[in-house]
Amino acid sequence: MFGDLFEEDYSSVSYNQYGKGKTLKTKAVEPPAPREFTNISGIRNQGGTCYLNSLLQTLHFTPEFREALFSLGPEELGSLEEKDKPDAKVRIIPLQLQRLFAQLLLLDQEAASTADLTDSFGWTSNEEMRQHDVQELNRILFSALETSLVGTSGHDLINRLYHGTIVNQIICKECKNVSEKQEDFLDLTVAVKNVSGLEDALWNMYVEEEVFDYDNLYHCGTCDRLVKAAKSAKLRKLPPFLTVSLLRFNFDFVKCERYKETSCYTFPLRINLKPFCEQSELDDLEYMYDLFSVIIHKGGCYGGHYHVYIKDVDHLGNWQFQEEKSKLDVNLKDLQNEEEIDDPLMILKAVLLQEESNLIPVDQLGQKLLKKIGISWNKKYRKQYGPLLKFLQLHPQIFLLSSDESTVSLLKNCSLQAGSHFQRNDQQVFKTLTSESPGLNDSTSCPHWFDINDSKVQPIKEKDIEQQFQGKESAYMLFYRKSQLQRPPEARANPRYKVPCHLLNEMDAANIELQTKRAECDSTNNNFELHLHVGPHYHFFNGALHPVSQTESVWDLTFDKRKTLGDLRQSIFQLLEFWEGDMVLSVAKCVPAGLHVYQTLEGDDLTLCEVEIADEEDIFVWNGVEVGGIQIPTGSDCEPLLLNVLHLATSSEGETCQQFTGSPSVFPSDAEVGSVFTALAIPVGVVFINSTESMDEESWTAIPQEDLKKTFREQGLRNGSSILIQDSINDNNSLLTKQGKWITSVNETNWIQVKNLCQLESEEEQVKISATVSTVVFDIRIKAIKELKLMKELAENSCLRPIDRNGKLLCPVPDSYTLKEAELKMGSSLGLCPGKAPTSSQLFLFFAMGSDIHPGTEMEIIVEETTSVRDCLKIMLEKSGLPGDSWHLRKMNWCYEAGEPLCEEDATLKELMICSGDTLLLIEGKLPPPGFLKVPIWWYQPRGLSGQWKSHQDQKTCTPPQGDVWRATSIQGAPGDMHAEVSLRYLGDVEISEDATLEELKCQSVLIWHVLYAISAMTLPSFSEFFIPSPAFLRAWTVERKRPGRLLRINQQQLKEYKLGRRTEICLEPLQKEENLGPQDVLLRTQMRLPGERSYGAPEDLVWDAARGWTAGSLRQRVADFCSLPVERIEIAKYFPANFEWLPISSWNQQITKRKKKKKQDNLQGAPYYLKDGDTIGIKNLLIEDDDDFSSVRDDVGKEKQKQLALGKKKSQEAFRVQSSGVFSGAETPGRPQRPEASLSIHVGSFR
Repeated sequence: MFGDLFEEDYSSVSYNQYGKGKTLKTKAVEPPAPREFTNISGIRNQGGTCYLNSLLQTLHFTPEFREALFSLGPEELGSLEEKDKPDAKVRIIPLQLQRLFAQLLLLDQEAASTADLTDSFGWTSNEEMRQHDVQELNRILFSALETSLVGTSGHDLINRLYHGTIVNQIICKECKNVSEKQEDFLDLTVAVKNVSGLEDALWNMYVEEEVFDYDNLYHCGTCDRLVKAAKSAKLRKLPPFLTVSLLRFNFDFVKCERYKETSCYTFPLRINLKPFCEQSELDDLEYMYDLFSVIIHKGGCYGGHYHVYIKDVDHLGNWQFQEEKSKLDVNLKDLQNEEEIDDPLMILKAVLLQEESNLIPVDQLGQKLLKKIGISWNKKYRKQYGPLLKFLQLHPQIFLLSSDESTVSLLKNCSLQAGSHFQRNDQQVFKTLTSESPGLNDSTSCPHWFDINDSKVQPIKEKDIEQQFQGKESAYMLFYRKSQLQRPPEARANPRYKVPCHLLNEMDAANIELQTKRAECDSTNNNFELHLHVGPHYHFFNGALHPVSQTESVWDLTFDKRKTLGDLRQSIFQLLEFWEGDMVLSVAKCVPAGLHVYQTLEGDDLTLCEVEIADEEDIFVWNGVEVGGIQIPTGSDCEPLLLNVLHLATSSEGETCQQFTGSPSVFPSDAEVGSVFTALAIPVGVVFINSTESMDEESWTAIPQEDLKKTFREQGLRNGSSILIQDSINDNNSLLTKQGKWITSVNETNWIQVKNLCQLESEEEQVKISATVSTVVFDIRIKAIKELKLMKELAENSCLRPIDRNGKLLCPVPDSYTLKEAELKMGSSLGLCPGKAPTSSQLFLFFAMGSDIHPGTEMEIIVEETTSVRDCLKIMLEKSGLPGDSWHLRKMNWCYEAGEPLCEEDATLKELMICSGDTLLLIEGKLPPPGFLKVPIWWYQPRGLSGQWKSHQDQKTCTPPQGDVWRATSIQGAPGDMHAEVSLRYLGDVEISEDATLEELKCQSVLIWHVLYAISAMTLPSFSEFFIPSPAFLRAWTVERKRPGRLLRINQQQLKEYKLGRRTEICLEPLQKEENLGPQDVLLRTQMRLPGERSYGAPEDLVWDAARGWTAGSLRQRVADFCSLPVERIEIAKYFPANFEWLPISSWNQQITKRKKKKKQDNLQGAPYYLKDGDTIGIKNLLIEDDDDFSSVRDDVGKEKQKQLALGKKKSQEAFRVQSSGVFSGAETPGRPQRPEASLSIHVGSFR
């Protein structure tokens, strides 16, 4: 059902690798890499087999399964050599599994291949790329193995290790008759949804009873009638290995889509199954199971990836973390602060002591020294002691060099011959290096866990497993083993234990072959080809080197890159017997102009890798000064460029034609562009650059006179670029004005549409102007004026403005911009409008009055970017004709709403990062001074709230006082009697300091209230009921979405500590008595359900002290005390008014009393309750009404309205799709493409 549960990432794989102008060499297939430091082999992914790899690693690290499979010899399973014989019965699947396990144990490779195993499954390459579920694979693989092992001694292998039984019982309450049904299982499937963990799921399955009563009675065969009964299930037989499959993937029948449960789901490292078993007379140890494997799924229900956390029971791997592995390096680096680090003898001996045979290649000795102390030999010791090889030669009493001086080792008696100072230091360093060596200090009691992710294997700590409790990357299958299963001592850290002899021999031979191939590959990979260009056979002309003779100028040399530059120089001396004098080696490169010399190679004691010489490198061999008597320019700055220089041809009459003539010319890349005139003997002219580099789509751009002093490289020219030279600056002959004649056809997208918006009559309303991304806006505007045949005066007083998809004119584009700089796409529409475009120092702004903006009502101004906010406000007020000075500016945000105000009136628009095209809003009312807040205050009166002031039924419809002080708003959706509107009435604005306290804000609000009280006493006869004695009789809330939001609870706290912001509004709720809520107090609205009426009583305030935790048990106890009812006789639920739904808060205490071990309780602040101040809690008295329904009649009405709204929205969407059938061909809007699912199968032969 849930396929597509993995999705491999190939984003880092590159299929096209090209050298830098070099010929690619066919590289021999490299042998697989050796194992990493963990000494555990991974499994290569075949493209989509991560689910298979995770399960195979789990089976491999189940020693009992592995050894049971190894115990089956060729006499029972057959031989792989005979699998192609027609009459041979070869059990291929177990044989390939044996071979794979042997490779994982013994073969020295980073990752094993499952290609042979999947071939034995009968899978094709398509199957290996297809997506499948690991839980499904587990059952199918076990079934295939059982079928393959029929008739062998391993026929019961799966049954013996993984088979268990469950007994389902129904007990009649009348006659006590027990009806039983036994079920077999290879894995337990447990729920994840609405369950906190594995133990809870098992408790629900095997401890809780299902009672048949009332309308759901059970027919007893003994009583022969419907009776009350109890149904339960128990684990009857436990297997040695318990597999648990977590149901993380479910189906939402409302949305009709799959989803993955990512909620927290805990599982213990050790679990006691005794409470869930039928027989519990045995010792507890018989029921203890230890976790040893967790298969993890990362992703969603339509894609993801599998990897596995595995416990190394036999300690086959090296459980050593990188930080511990680097302790040796750290210890040696710490020595840098000591005097001993200055002694190279001690450091080199310490490095050699770490090698198993004390033998190491000389070139690797320098690299290991760099790794250990963090600094190379040349930087630290070369100046004082000379090259490394020379230093080793000068100490023969300590170091033993091979005959070819390629390897070095320590003399066995070096400690005796060395001085006591060296001897003492050597012992100290050796102690430092070996005290933390892997395996010496491993704790035998510490479990070794590894994260095996296909080929990658990393050690992890046991606490890391907790990270897989929840989220998109979370546990998907759990594997437990009986705690009593003990491994024999000889199996510990012994990968050869119980591996059959024929597989041992095969793996030993394979390891020898791998070592041979790696040695051959190492030799091949360390040799590379060099092309030697011999200086005396070259001559310099036209800006580059050119060979005199092709046969003698270039020599090919194969050389070992691990050797030094001095060795290379010596080899070239021997190769070129005729050479005399100094020899300088320089890196060269063949460019279109010829051969160019770059940097000179220095450092004869450095290896070719260290001087960064690459394969197929060109090396120029010369004296370092001149070639053929000519001094050679070197370096990348003066690299020669081969440019195509074009002219317009001149006819015999002296007139320019539309034909190009050109010739290739070479210029140094650091030369000035103006030098082209000197090279071509042209006194003065104009240079054009072709940006498209295509003769069919020219886009010539003139280089300004001041830019002629820039270099060719600064102008972006490279080899093959074209430049066009005009030897006159006469405007009449300007190539730019004749650009339209060069282009014979306009590409479909190489144009800009210009509309006439100047309110002047013309023959055409719009024209298409051919252009490229490098075309200047000024040229487009002038050309549009000409083609629209408008007045020439518009050339000085017009601009181009982009038109968006809604027809709105945007900010004018500066004339000096290119289309690319203006971010205009080909095919865009521009409006030709009167008025000049803003300069680079000016801003074009839209502005409107009020926060409710309607399209087309904005006005426009152009101001200097140095204009202050105060001056900008004055200009806008004058242009809009608004009187007075009680206005301020706000910037419109991305939601097209009024954003934060521009408070700093003396700041410039540039300082406030106001840009051209921004919209500013004129808002009535002056801003408060800096450090002050202007807070709108509302009056909040929950209707029918018991224990508070009574509201009036006619309050909503009453006549407001003079000045329209009252503004009422009402919101639907509260439960029961609270379904009546939530009433908010506007009092006024309070201007108050941010340093003032909440109590001071309430005091000012009370003053406003008393004024309104005096004004409204005559208008509202019963208004006196709302008289507020003091601020302590007010409760303050923030207003969010026209509802009370956050409760402001501490009266003495400063307003700035609440972080209210400049747009916060506050509502005040009157109280009957003073209230002082603590920081841990939670204010809830409680309502008692009226039995038989499907409605609720009047709401009452409940203060709950959550200092001991936001747990369901604590809340239930507080509600029970508040209602004077037993806690076990109430049910409570939270109300979600937006959905008209109640969510029951579970009866934790009822379950806890049945358990010996108290479960971890959830936090009500988190999902799914998200409990906060002001929430409504429904209460049900189970003594009167014993059912699970919390909904009311008002909820039914609300849900029906929502359903009708959703149905209408769906119909409108369908109508829109019908109208858009021309675009979508009547089909639904395409969603995410999902690959077709296919069932998983393994093909097995018949062995019965």
